[in-house]
Amino acid sequence: MSVGRKIFIVLSSFIIGFSTVFVLLTYIVIRDSMDVMLQTSREEELDQLQDRLVGYYVKNGHTFRTVQDQAWLADSPRSADRQESILLVSGEQTALLHEGEAVEQLIKRLGVKRTLHVEGEAVAELYYYDTDVANLTKLRIGTPTSIIILLGGGTILFVLLSLGAAYWISRRLTAPLRKLVPAIERLGQGEYGIQAPVTSEDEYGRVAVAFNGMSSKLEQSEMVRRNLVADVAHELRTPLTIVRGKLDLLQQNRQPIEPELLLPIQDELIRLTRLVGDLHQLSLAEAKQLPLVRIPTDMLVLLSQIRERLEPEAEAKNLALRLTSATERTSVPVDPSRITQVFLNLFVNAIRYTPHGGLVHVSLLEESPSGMLRIDIRDTGPGIEEEHLPYLFNRFYRTDEARARHQGGMGLGLAIAKEFIVSHGGTIQAESKPGQGTTFTVRLPYHDSDQELHDLMPP
Repeated sequence: MSVGRKIFIVLSSFIIGFSTVFVLLTYIVIRDSMDVMLQTSREEELDQLQDRLVGYYVKNGHTFRTVQDQAWLADSPRSADRQESILLVSGEQTALLHEGEAVEQLIKRLGVKRTLHVEGEAVAELYYYDTDVANLTKLRIGTPTSIIILLGGGTILFVLLSLGAAYWISRRLTAPLRKLVPAIERLGQGEYGIQAPVTSEDEYGRVAVAFNGMSSKLEQSEMVRRNLVADVAHELRTPLTIVRGKLDLLQQNRQPIEPELLLPIQDELIRLTRLVGDLHQLSLAEAKQLPLVRIPTDMLVLLSQIRERLEPEAEAKNLALRLTSATERTSVPVDPSRITQVFLNLFVNAIRYTPHGGLVHVSLLEESPSGMLRIDIRDTGPGIEEEHLPYLFNRFYRTDEARARHQGGMGLGLAIAKEFIVSHGGTIQAESKPGQGTTFTVRLPYHDSDQELHDLMPP
């Protein structure tokens, strides 16, 4: 059942139920009010007759045997004008007293009734009738009926109008959903990136906006997946082709294989092994399953060791590697092996793209507002075009200037660096302008307390 139909049924049930209760309550209130008015109109006459009949019943030995012989209306001065009649019946509805011109059935139907009690026991039922009482009784019977007819007709008209309004409201409320459903179905059929119309700013509008965002992310994820498959296939095809060509050549020569002839094959196998290993680490990091052995590590010392390791490469290009720190608080809880891999990649990239005689400057700074240690790696290279910056940390992404394999790796280094930093609760970002060099900024969180520092210490 659709949501619109459910809303319509709920509103219809409420309208019909409320209208029915209103009509019934109105009928009951008017009927009871007329009953009270009828009873009180002849209360004095009934009280007098009740006292006389009960007194007669007690004096006559608890019986109404000769009650018909008495003239009960003879002393009523208004009996002739109002044509009064009375009827007394037993519990078995046997007539004990009938006085006046009105017939029994008329007295019962249009008269006022009162039950006579003696010592708490009902002994008879007294009906009092006159022309005024008959008119009031007719009014009591006719008025509620007329009201029911009028209210019923009005209620039917009100219900019909209300049902129309309920149908319009249900259609109105579910209109955004009806527009969203086709987009959801198309998304389920694989049409990623489909956008639903946003027609309001309420909850429905926010649902549509969230759906559009999800659809766009799915489209991006699908593009990333396809590109990943294509990139992995491309990266694997080159070394496999080389290995296969070398092996085919060796087989065709049918000569003993010299060890040096196997070196190119070994190099390509090493490259394949490294590619598979990098992809495995990247997948673990993205799945939040990367094992980390976090210990307090002095980043100034770690970066100094990386700089010393890369000094020969920097000297070969006549580059200056500078390391400075503006804070004495340089210790953070990290996995030294993973963080070394991150900064080694950033150092290598900076050296690779910095021209001869350039500068690579690494600086450390404590950011008090964020509670993190900030590490900047600046180079004086050619810089990166602005359109490339959002994609630097994607898998296999290379800028146009770095697509040649002799200038760059497989395009996984920055993607791995980002995931490793994120796994430590930090951030990494790049800023660059063509001709002004590039700056990579890494932020790593400090420990929160001495107890946390103690918990991070190795046993």
